[in-house]
Amino acid sequence: MHTFLVSIVSVLVVLGIMVIVHEFGHFAAAKLFGVRVEAFSIGFGPRLFGVKIGDTDYKVCALPLGGYVKMTGENPGEAVSDDPGEFTRHPRWQRVIIGFAGPAANFLLALALMTGLLMFHHEMYVYFDQPAVLDWVSTGSVAARAGLQPGDRIERFDSVDQPTWKDVEIRAQVNLNHSVPVTVARGGQNLNLTLPVPDSTKGEDFSLAKIGLYPVEQPGPIQVEMVGDNTPASQAGLDRGDLFQSVDGRVFHSTESLVAYMQSRDGAPMTVVVDHKGVDRTLRIAPTELDDAQGKKAWRIGFTGTEPPYRVEQLPLLAAMAESFRFNRANSLLILEVLERVVTHRMSVDTLSGPIGIAKQTGMAVEMQGWQPILQLMTVISLNLGILNLMPFPILDGGLILFLIVESILRRDVDMAIKERMYQVAFILILVFAAYVIFNDIAKLQLFNFHRP
Repeated sequence: MHTFLVSIVSVLVVLGIMVIVHEFGHFAAAKLFGVRVEAFSIGFGPRLFGVKIGDTDYKVCALPLGGYVKMTGENPGEAVSDDPGEFTRHPRWQRVIIGFAGPAANFLLALALMTGLLMFHHEMYVYFDQPAVLDWVSTGSVAARAGLQPGDRIERFDSVDQPTWKDVEIRAQVNLNHSVPVTVARGGQNLNLTLPVPDSTKGEDFSLAKIGLYPVEQPGPIQVEMVGDNTPASQAGLDRGDLFQSVDGRVFHSTESLVAYMQSRDGAPMTVVVDHKGVDRTLRIAPTELDDAQGKKAWRIGFTGTEPPYRVEQLPLLAAMAESFRFNRANSLLILEVLERVVTHRMSVDTLSGPIGIAKQTGMAVEMQGWQPILQLMTVISLNLGILNLMPFPILDGGLILFLIVESILRRDVDMAIKERMYQVAFILILVFAAYVIFNDIAKLQLFNFHRP
């Protein structure tokens, strides 16, 4: 009951903030251009309380499932007059800005939340500032062809002497589509190599792993955090807390390195020595193809390793803003990719979360230690809200903007009867979709599982 109440209260507060910010964006733009705003409402349905100031009724309504700004003359079918305060009496470019202002407010909120978090609580893996020592080099990768090997210590990368892993990543991105001079220490001597850095990802999702480089992320061996059910790891007897002493005689210092090693051997069985509560055990484990975090198949054995050591620091304002922009850009691209996969049937609609799923996530984030989980979740929710509202679908902001662009091209208004019919159909489709997602949320709760004796 406690968890349920926390989830309900937290999601109402979080979504309430998102809605207020979104609607304030519309409200501020409307007021800027002299459009009369009749109501600024939090929630729908019967009015509970509020205050009327000027032409605007600022109110809270009974159904806390969103909110709206009601502008004079904005709805299809409303009587049109010569009132200069009507929405439709204003130039289309002003109406486009008013429509875009809601999502824009959500984007600004997402940037502000993450900027504030990074200024006061920025978590960074310790190995980023450590000497650049290679844990693994992917077989057949750009780095392997350039001559780099596991155990190499990078003494110079591009123009930086004694680089950290942060330096290596930054200089690699600066040199996309170029070759970088690299000096490595190996076996007591320095070797001068040349590393090409191809721009196969156009800079959006660049990582050192894409060119075959895997850092030593922690001084000790990999430690098991969780073992999946019915996986090669569980079947071999791998247990939480086990330490990987060696894999085929090699020592790995990150799960990413181990996964890359398994890909290089095309899933061949491995001899694994683990420290289990102070006793060494030798296991024979054959990887199988499992989905990774992006839904792609990869050779894995089905366990999660503990996170590498990290520290908390406070970024200055400009650095925090830049990092916030990168975070939000990456998440925006991920949201768009998920939507594209759903539309093209490469991802099931069942994977999407509705109000119940969001409530569970906010409840969990609130109960976690510190402000970081809830602020990060609010950032992503605000970003989602802004992007989804820009979808070119009638009754959404994106649909309004699309209509205005079409009318600007045609240099006349779209027939009102056509608009009304499209809005009706869109409203029904959204209701059906929302009902399906909510039903899917309820099904995930497993409230109706019946077990035979």
